[in-house]
Amino acid sequence: MANEIIPYIEMCRREGVSLQRGMNYGLGKNHSVILMSVSPGAPYEDKFEDDGSTIVYEGHDVPRSTHSHNPKVLDQPEFSPSGKLTENGKFHLAAQEYISGKKQPERVRVYEKIKQGIWSYNGVFHLVESWREKSNGRSVFKFKLTAVEGEEDFTLPVPEHSMVRRVIPTSVKLEVWKRDGGKCTKCGATEDLHFDHIIPWSKGGSSNTAANIQLLCGKHNLAKHDKIE
Repeated sequence: MANEIIPYIEMCRREGVSLQRGMNYGLGKNHSVILMSVSPGAPYEDKFEDDGSTIVYEGHDVPRSTHSHNPKVLDQPEFSPSGKLTENGKFHLAAQEYISGKKQPERVRVYEKIKQGIWSYNGVFHLVESWREKSNGRSVFKFKLTAVEGEEDFTLPVPEHSMVRRVIPTSVKLEVWKRDGGKCTKCGATEDLHFDHIIPWSKGGSSNTAANIQLLCGKHNLAKHDKIE
């Protein structure tokens, strides 16, 4: 469920792999996974746009090695030295095939690092665009992903008309986490937590203010559903 706070080990268990890299194309052959961060000092320039409904995600660098002491000065690679597509290349090909009408958009689960030890599941996104651009004298990949409602069951086809949703901004999540003390506001639980809209977004509630967001455990989040308290 989108907006859940999830430990790293649980992310790996859910995806069935050890998530050692930020870009993971085609897990289970029916979806992909990216890990992102917009915190100061993050290694890549990821950002939210369109009031939180869109992510612009930066591709990843050449792995650090004896031949590349400073990957930040090298172009981000589309192919490995052996000629195989890198994760950049796989995501780029998928986006271009979607743009050309050759395939449905790749569905991507997005996990965001909020702070050390705290991750938030941002839900399912569609990969809809990719391009290269110059950044600090080198070429980097950029990927545009749009947040969609639901679509967690990857055995089902992509709907003809997906519902766009908005992601709670990172700054709001941090403010709510600090204000609520990392606990459910109803029972004080510290596990299975979710960022919950007090007034649901579907009923006009804002995602952009901490005053409309609270921490709830899974039990109380499920009980509340989309009711206004």
